[in-house]
Amino acid sequence: MRAIQIGVPQMTRVIHDSGESIQKEALAMVSSDVNFPKGHFPDYKIGPNNQIIDPEETQEAVPLKEIVAKETAQLLEQRRRLSVRDLKEKFEKGLSGASKLSEEAKRREAASLDRQVLLKKLRDVLDTLKGRVAGRNRDDADEAISLVEALAVQLTQREGELIYEKAEVKKLASFLKQATEDARKVAEEERALALAEIEKARAAIAKVEKGLQEHDAASSSREKEEIEGLKKEVREARRIKMLHQPSKVMDMEFELKALRTLIAEKNQLYNQLMKELAMIKRLEEDGSDLFELEGSDTLGSQFCIIPRFDDITSCPIQWYRVISGGNRNLILGATKPTYAPEPFDVGRLLQTDILLNSEKVTIQTMGPINPAAGLERYVDSLMKRTDVEFNVVVTQMNGNDYSSNSVHAFHIGKMRIKLRKGWSTKARESYSTTMKLCGSRGGGNAAATAVFWQARKGLSYTLAFETDRDRNAAIMLARKFAANCNISLTGPGDELHASS
Repeated sequence: MRAIQIGVPQMTRVIHDSGESIQKEALAMVSSDVNFPKGHFPDYKIGPNNQIIDPEETQEAVPLKEIVAKETAQLLEQRRRLSVRDLKEKFEKGLSGASKLSEEAKRREAASLDRQVLLKKLRDVLDTLKGRVAGRNRDDADEAISLVEALAVQLTQREGELIYEKAEVKKLASFLKQATEDARKVAEEERALALAEIEKARAAIAKVEKGLQEHDAASSSREKEEIEGLKKEVREARRIKMLHQPSKVMDMEFELKALRTLIAEKNQLYNQLMKELAMIKRLEEDGSDLFELEGSDTLGSQFCIIPRFDDITSCPIQWYRVISGGNRNLILGATKPTYAPEPFDVGRLLQTDILLNSEKVTIQTMGPINPAAGLERYVDSLMKRTDVEFNVVVTQMNGNDYSSNSVHAFHIGKMRIKLRKGWSTKARESYSTTMKLCGSRGGGNAAATAVFWQARKGLSYTLAFETDRDRNAAIMLARKFAANCNISLTGPGDELHASS
């Protein structure tokens, strides 16, 4: 019994040792030929038509064939738009790229051969291992052999594709090489043609320069001949003048000058008398020619009554607006020889009545008042602000001259108007029916830049702006802001005619 117990363990130990030696021998044979990066076989998948798919290969880049086809299409498409020199450079770059692709194909072919050798060695190892194992391990070995055979088939297919791609790359390289040669020839031909054209242009320029030099030489010779002829004529005239008593000739010249001066004076006196006679005749026919209305029919100008003979400082004057139907509206306060139209006068005729020696003389503008150029766009741009500031000088306050000539700030807002000097506010009033704003009607040389502003009853100012554009823009802007508040902002006496 003791011998049996001792023998069984010994036999068991011998069997165990033989198994370990078989596995070590198999592993030694495999490791001598193959270097596995992992401790197990790769995870292959079976695709359609029993093809083996490597998961790592599915994440590879686009196949070389598609890249070559895409680049070839791009080169052919750009060939039409490139110049000869650029085409040559592109083909040379394509040739270098094709050589690189060829080298890459060679490296891949060498790698595929290495794979075939490795698979063959792996198949031999698996066959050896299959003969030494039994049971489930033998089934695993059969499965591994089938996977190796499938990999061999797949590598064979890839080798075929590589051979085809290699042939395509060779064709493309030969095509690019031929195209480069053709481009080089075309570039040389174009260079030769360009040189020929340049030589022709140089010859034509030289011919034109020669013709210009000949023309200049001929013209200079003609000018010299003409100058010589004139000199001869001058010398001949001087000789003739010296032969005919130069003192008497000078006396006759002085007498002729005196007669010409006298005739010019008489002619000027005659023209003046004729003008006065024609003016007297016109005055007899029409009494309105006693006065002349000077000024432009454009907003921003100033009209002035010019008398032909008498002084009109003591004559009563009244200005009117002519509305539709020939009716006239009196402009309250406009009783001076000068009047500057305001935006309310645009599109209307202006008339003035002058009472001279118990007779009323009426004169009017040549046409309706035209708007100022660009003023409407300027006002529209100012409408986008909530408050617009203008620099003004106060000339009158409540009808009396203002003592200070300092600059004030005139603010026109969407809800109110404010006049201030520095931090001190002179007047600030919201739009209301008692507020008045119009052009200055008191005459003067600065009427085109002045406005009359009645903030409220008992408080009024006459303000002088820097330019007539600012004056008219301020009036239009204030009236538009007031209209948004349902207030009609007009001048004194214009309320009844604001809608006409």
